[in-house]
Amino acid sequence: MAQPLKEMINRRSVTVLADGLAAAWPQFPHERFVESALSELELKERIRRVAVALHESLPMPFPSAAPLLRSVAGRLDMWSGWPVTDYVAARGLDHLDEAMRTLAVLTPYSTGEFAVRPYLERYGEAALEIMRGWAGSPDEHLRRLASEGTRARLPWATRVGRLMVPGPTYPILDALRDDPSEYVRRSVANHVNDLTKEHPEAALDLLGRWRSEGGSHVERVLRHALRGLLRSGHPGALALVGAAPGTGRVESLTVDDTVAVGDKLPFTVTLRADGPGPLVLRYAVRREGSRRVFHLGERVATAAGELFTVARSHSFRPVTTRVEPPGPRELEIVVNGQVRASAPFVLVER
Repeated sequence: MAQPLKEMINRRSVTVLADGLAAAWPQFPHERFVESALSELELKERIRRVAVALHESLPMPFPSAAPLLRSVAGRLDMWSGWPVTDYVAARGLDHLDEAMRTLAVLTPYSTGEFAVRPYLERYGEAALEIMRGWAGSPDEHLRRLASEGTRARLPWATRVGRLMVPGPTYPILDALRDDPSEYVRRSVANHVNDLTKEHPEAALDLLGRWRSEGGSHVERVLRHALRGLLRSGHPGALALVGAAPGTGRVESLTVDDTVAVGDKLPFTVTLRADGPGPLVLRYAVRREGSRRVFHLGERVATAAGELFTVARSHSFRPVTTRVEPPGPRELEIVVNGQVRASAPFVLVER
């Protein structure tokens, strides 16, 4: 079983930070800090506890503490450094330039994507202008922070009102859309996918412009950015990838009548293309009050009448985050945004 994330904030991670600070500033209360920072709390509360202990152990204004934090950055990793960025988010808020400079130094070792949010909220355009500069950095971690830290729906992060509308982050995205680093490009695609949630037409316009401007990686970024709209069958997204809505027929669909909780439901679908072009395939599992859509694949037809057979299985393994009660289900095959076939089955107790 994987170690719970909260346990990554532990004596080792806290000691790594304490060792670095004691080496940079001999007065640092190493042992007191370590004991004060340790807790049995949940993940974010553990991080906050370490950040509070850090504040208590650095009895100096933030502009004096910041150079110390920057000096130990190279010793840190994700878990020893995350509380430091949390400290910067809380204690540096009256010192925009010094705080953002510190986050820029820390982020190659422990990303500052959560820590920049209070600065974007308070300083708006001034903080964004700094992050636009980061988009031109030779360091891929800092370039990624420019994109990731300004996402509208960054997971685990606070929402920032000015980021929920199209436009303010476009200069960052334009600079990074064809970045040589896949690490950065995936962040750009996730950023645009966030935009599709509230402003799909704006996102489609942006991606359409990128395609017209060209680039080595535009198609992969576009596909990843559109995954949510493609899953929902949005006509504009389908058109942008060349998948005409309504094209493609299901010749046959075979699926077992029953599947037990904990097992997999195998199914096979054969499709016939109505003409040349891509077939974007999804499948949905429907029960009363619920419909979940999953990726099935993509096939590109070269001519009308071309046949494709796809075999998959859907797992009903229990997970702690979702309860699947036994009962009737419907398996739906979605081709280019439209349901083209369905078949019933029953989920039963083992």
